Amino acid sequence: MLKAKTTTEIIAEIGQAHDGSLGQLHAYIDAVAATGVNAIKFQTHIAEAESSPQEPFRVKFSKQDSTRFEYWQRMSFSESQWIEIREHCNQVNVEFMSTPFSIAAVELLERVGIQRYKVGSGDLENYLLLDRIVQTSKPILLSTGMGDYQSIAQTIEHLFSARDRLTLMQCTTQYPTPLTDVGLNNLEEYRQRFDLPVGLSDHSGTIYPSAIAAIYGAVVVEVHTVFDKRMFGPDTSSSLTVEELKSLVNFIRASEILQSHPKDKTDSGNYRELKATFGRSLSVNKALPTGHQLTLEDLECKKPANQGIDVKNYQSVVGKYLTKPLEAYSFLKAEDFE
Repeated sequence: MLKAKTTTEIIAEIGQAHDGSLGQLHAYIDAVAATGVNAIKFQTHIAEAESSPQEPFRVKFSKQDSTRFEYWQRMSFSESQWIEIREHCNQVNVEFMSTPFSIAAVELLERVGIQRYKVGSGDLENYLLLDRIVQTSKPILLSTGMGDYQSIAQTIEHLFSARDRLTLMQCTTQYPTPLTDVGLNNLEEYRQRFDLPVGLSDHSGTIYPSAIAAIYGAVVVEVHTVFDKRMFGPDTSSSLTVEELKSLVNFIRASEILQSHPKDKTDSGNYRELKATFGRSLSVNKALPTGHQLTLEDLECKKPANQGIDVKNYQSVVGKYLTKPLEAYSFLKAEDFE
């Protein structure tokens, strides 16, 4: 069942699509802002604070990076650069957002200036990080991709003091996510279980899950975006192109207009003139003599309405005899037959 419609917020995640290039990142801001999204989200990585030699993911990652640690280093920006990024977002009227992956990243973002936080699925049970974010008194979008109902419930209970600024994000930690695994059923499941606003963080690389989630009452949808799906990056296959992102924005905004403008069908009086113009009256389809007994095969329906007998009443003339001759395609009137 469709939920009462509220405006769905659309977040475009640039994430690591910039591949460590500050110039590329600024180009993304301009291109993505032009699609009409509400916010642009980044990822704030501080390699020394978030990674270690024991990290299983710390392997040869690309032709450019020997380890994942080196990749995180290449993805990082200085505090002054983050301030420039935030200011650029302000200039193009989109909210600057980011996902911190360490306490150090939270401290950096607090200095840079951020309105709210997105927490990735891997940190659903990272109470140290979550508690530090709670201390900022800012809203939290909590991704649930690596959690089950029990662990999600435990985290919500732990975050009780911040419950009024918490949004649960349905997410599937697969890159890309097959449509069969997106799990839109959890939008309603989360509403029922946890009585919280819900959204979708999608990794399918298509517009469909977010478009449908918006129709089903998601207060926010988040998608990755990239200039071209042939570019290098861990999220490229699960991203929308900028053109696809624009299509998603257009679809969601159009669906909101459609859902917020119901049409009352209890009275069609405002169509009276049109109904007369496009309505039909009964006629005969051939020249007929006086005394002819009308059959169904003699009848035609012609525009406009109100020229004699209404086509709704065609059965009432079948079997009756004409009292005068009629020319082909003459309108039938009550005085034409007994």
